[in-house]
Amino acid sequence: MSSRPTGVLALEDGSVFRGVAFGARTTVAGEAVFNTSMTGYQEILTDPSYFGQIVTMTAPQIGNYGVNPEDEESARPMVAGFVVRELSPVVSNWRSHQSVHDYLLKYEIPGLQEVDTRTITKKLRVDGAMRACLSTEGLTDAEAVARARGWESIVGADYVKDVTCAKPYIWDPKDPTNLAYFPVGTTLGTLPIPERRFKVAAFDFGAKHTIFRKLVRHGFEVHVVPSTASAEQIKELQPDGVFLSNGPGDPAALHYVHQTVRGLLPHYPIFGICLGHQMITHALGASTFKLKFGHRGGNQPVKNIETGKVSITAQNHGFAADPKALEKAGAVVTEINLNDGTVEGLRHKDLPVFSVQYHPEAAPGPNDADPLFVHFYDLIAARKAGKA
Repeated sequence: MSSRPTGVLALEDGSVFRGVAFGARTTVAGEAVFNTSMTGYQEILTDPSYFGQIVTMTAPQIGNYGVNPEDEESARPMVAGFVVRELSPVVSNWRSHQSVHDYLLKYEIPGLQEVDTRTITKKLRVDGAMRACLSTEGLTDAEAVARARGWESIVGADYVKDVTCAKPYIWDPKDPTNLAYFPVGTTLGTLPIPERRFKVAAFDFGAKHTIFRKLVRHGFEVHVVPSTASAEQIKELQPDGVFLSNGPGDPAALHYVHQTVRGLLPHYPIFGICLGHQMITHALGASTFKLKFGHRGGNQPVKNIETGKVSITAQNHGFAADPKALEKAGAVVTEINLNDGTVEGLRHKDLPVFSVQYHPEAAPGPNDADPLFVHFYDLIAARKAGKA
């Protein structure tokens, strides 16, 4: 290992992990988190919800099938840094365009391999997500720990402003990736696209592209708007419904979004996921709190307490809604996480408004929650027919 470039991951508690560097030669600081997905590393790298975070993968080997443009969830990788047990020395897949090393090098993001990712994960589970520094340019242990401790906490941070779109646009309904997750011959591939297309104003708080792909696939004309769009600007679009996307940072810090969503609640069917779920929570007057180490992976069990159905879901979040505050705010908790009992879904008692804490678009992950997009379509159809 001495002949290869080295790097270091340092945590704010003084823990130091040294290994082999890959990607860019640079130094970054951020929040150390872990993801338990066995595959889908490219979607994870490009998920804007990871902005400001150094992600450790629990799967023992990453990178074997390379990177390709079709699987990107945003225009570039969004993680601050990337940590793996082993970066595959072989990249072999007909869809691959480049290796993970070359991909991160291109975008000046550092990576670290040949470290004990099991120990890192156990530490974060026991002690909680921490401030961290990842350096591939020769920092001493003491310097790396100091950089970690000097990073500002994610609590109170508005990272949405860094990842939202610059101006409104319409998602291309003919984009070939809209059908990438519905291969011919599968059950999903045989689902008919609704003939009637509803216009939806989709807030981009750091949205994954597959969300827009799924909305198109389920019968929506997707008008993407930046996080700063006002309620009045949304009303000018005359949408049939409003969608609130995922995104990074502290949901409590986005007061301008809370105000906008509050102004939209009485007027449109609204569907929120992840950060969008938390925006509805705050717009209703309820609150969120930071989880110890968050939910990040494609294997989170969620139970719908109204139907009894259990779904395996894809998740990526570090905050959760306060259930007691939701009940006082006029919402019904519909789903809970079976690992820790936290809120995973809500609906308003009187308005056509619902949301989930997880990612029904998956990518990567199971498609158990795909019917939520159908439910959104049906909710709008009922509203248009005067039935909701």
